Amino acid sequence: MAKTAIDLVQEAKAIITEISVEQANNMLADNGIALDVRELKEYESAHIANAHHISRGMLEFMVGQHPAFQDKDASIVVYCKSGGRSALATVALKQLGFSNVYSMSGGFDEWNDQ
Repeated sequence: MAKTAIDLVQEAKAIITEISVEQANNMLADNGIALDVRELKEYESAHIANAHHISRGMLEFMVGQHPAFQDKDASIVVYCKSGGRSALATVALKQLGFSNVYSMSGGFDEWNDQ
């Protein structure tokens, strides 16, 4: 049986570490890097201060060339609108060798609400 996008997100969330907005704030205050994986239009409309943008669809192709992501041991907080794309992106980053990568639960919507 074919999987749905929801199935893939649930599988991703089972193998990654999700952090709260509060934990993300603490990590970013301690030199963590924010990575916004939403589409460019979403990023341009509003984003977390100092966040770097690489859309989910281009992540695997662009992250290795991006100057902010040369240290694969750096703490990275990945976020999207609500947490699905960031969960998938976090799995991809782990597969690419990034060791301290976390998906922000609730995404930018949750960040905005708090």
